[in-house]
Amino acid sequence: MPCVGAGAARAAARRPNPRLWLMLPLLVALLSAGCRSEVALTADDDRVQVITTTGILRDLVSNVGGERVAVTSLVPDNADPHSYEPSLRDVRDVVYADVAFSNYLLLEEQAVIKALDANLRDGVPNISLAEGAVKYAAEIIPLVEDVSLDTIWLGMRVRGTGAAQGANRSSDVLLSATAADGPGRMLAYLTESFGNPSFYVDSGDGFDATNGYRDDTATLPPDAHTHMSWAFTKPGIYRLTMRAQLAVTPDTAPVPLGEQVFTFAVGVDPHSVPGMAGAEVLNSGHADVTVDLDERRLYVFADPEGSGEANQRVYDPARTVIEVPNRALLEVPGDRRFRFLGRPGTQVYQLPQAVLGKHVHGEIDPHLWQNVRNAISYVELIRDTLIGVDPQGATDYRANASAYIRELETLDTQVRDTIARIPPSRRHLVSTHDAFGYLGQAYGIQISGFVTPNPATEPSLADRRRLTETIRNLKIPAVFLEPNLAARSTTLTEVAREEGLRVCAIYGDTFDRDVTTYAEMMRFNAESLHDCLTTDK
Repeated sequence: MPCVGAGAARAAARRPNPRLWLMLPLLVALLSAGCRSEVALTADDDRVQVITTTGILRDLVSNVGGERVAVTSLVPDNADPHSYEPSLRDVRDVVYADVAFSNYLLLEEQAVIKALDANLRDGVPNISLAEGAVKYAAEIIPLVEDVSLDTIWLGMRVRGTGAAQGANRSSDVLLSATAADGPGRMLAYLTESFGNPSFYVDSGDGFDATNGYRDDTATLPPDAHTHMSWAFTKPGIYRLTMRAQLAVTPDTAPVPLGEQVFTFAVGVDPHSVPGMAGAEVLNSGHADVTVDLDERRLYVFADPEGSGEANQRVYDPARTVIEVPNRALLEVPGDRRFRFLGRPGTQVYQLPQAVLGKHVHGEIDPHLWQNVRNAISYVELIRDTLIGVDPQGATDYRANASAYIRELETLDTQVRDTIARIPPSRRHLVSTHDAFGYLGQAYGIQISGFVTPNPATEPSLADRRRLTETIRNLKIPAVFLEPNLAARSTTLTEVAREEGLRVCAIYGDTFDRDVTTYAEMMRFNAESLHDCLTTDK
C-alpha cells in the first residue's frame, strides 16, 4: 500500500510553514501504518533474494545488486525502526532470503532482529552492517547520555555477550523484581513515545512467583541498556530484591545469573541507613541496575560524575545506597495516564527517565549513514557479501558498487559544500530525535539540543525552559523535525510556535513517499539545513 500525504511534509520543508507543521502530528498519526516496499521475496525468482531491516539499507543493496537481486525491507518506509513490530508477512519474506542485512548496534527494535535471526535458513549470511563496516574504515561515535539532570539517572543494563552460555543477539535477559520492602509503594516504569506508561516494577500489587514474576520483569537483549523512571510514594528506606536469568532461545530453560538487594534512601539521610554504615552514596550522574552475563552477577554500574560511559564503574549493592533526594519530590500531573502514581497534585519522589520513549540501546551511536563516508563503507561490505553469495555476479557487483561509490563521493562533497554555506554562528541543529551525531561531526553542524521530556509532567517545564534558553541564547532561527516522528513532538512544535521559529523537515531513520533513496535523503537534509538556518522568518 503506497504512502499518502507525505508530499505535504516535503513541501513544508522546502517552504517552511509553521502552521502546516503544527498540523503534521495529526497527519502522521493517520499514516502511522507506514509504507512498505512492494517486492515480496520468493523461491521462484532466479535473482538473489535479499532482506534488509530498513529502507535505507534496502536502497544501498539495490544500487549494488542491480538486476541480479530482489530486495525488500522488514521495516516499512515511514515507520520507526526503533519501535516497529514485524508482521507475519515480514517473517514470510525472511524465510525466502538468500542474504540478510541489518544495521544493528541496537538500532532496530529487538523484535525485528528476532524475526530475522529466528527465520533465516541455515547458512544464510546475516550481516550487521554497522559493526562490519568498521573493517571498511567506517567511523563510529560513542553515545553520550544526557547527564544534565539534578538527580541520579537510573536505568537497567546488560553487560557482556553471554557467549559462554551460547547467547547471541536475539537472546533475552530477564531482570525481575522478586520482593520489595519500604514505607510506601515503589514503581519502575517507562514512558513510551506517545506518553503511555509501561511497568517494570510495581510493589503495590505484590510479586507473583507462580508466573515467574512476569509482571515485574524487564526484558533486554545482551549488551544493552534502557532508561526508566523510578517513583516512591513515601519517604524512607526501600530495599528491592532483583534476580536475573538468561533465555538463550525461546525453547531452552533460562540460565540463573544471580540475585541482589538494591537499597534506596528516599527523602532521608542516605548516610544513616541501618546496617550500611560507610556505604557509598550515589546521587548524581548515570547509573544502572546491571546484570553481567559473563560474570553471572548483579551490581550497580555507575558514573557519579556524569562524564560518560567510559568512566562508569562497578558498585557492590551490599555497600551502596542510591539516594532519591527531597528535590526529586514532584506533583502527579493531571493526565489520566499517570493516575497509577496517585491523585493529581499528590506528591511523589521520582528519579526521571530523561529520554522519552522506549529507548533500548548500546554504547555506540548506530546512525552511521548520516556520514556519507560511512555509507560508502556499508556499500563495500554489501558488495563483498553479495559476491560471496553469488560469485557469478562478481563483475556486476563490483561495477555497480564502483559507480555508486562515485555517486556517493559526489554526494559527500555536495552535502559538505551546502552546509559550509551556512554561517558558522547559525550551524546549530535542534531536533526531536538524537540521530544526527554523525551528520554533525562529518559536516560541521553543532548538535545543540533535542527534546527529552520528563515523563512525570506533560510537558516538562524544566526541559522546555532549557530548550527555550538554548534557542534564545544561540539565536536559532529554525528547529528540525523528522516527518515520521511528528506525532510525538508537541514540545518542539509548541516551543517553536512560542518563539516564532520555523519547523523544518529532516530525515533520520526512514524514507517516505517523496524521499525514497539515500542520496535524496542526504541531499534533502543538507538543503533543508541550509535554507532554514540561513534565512530569517
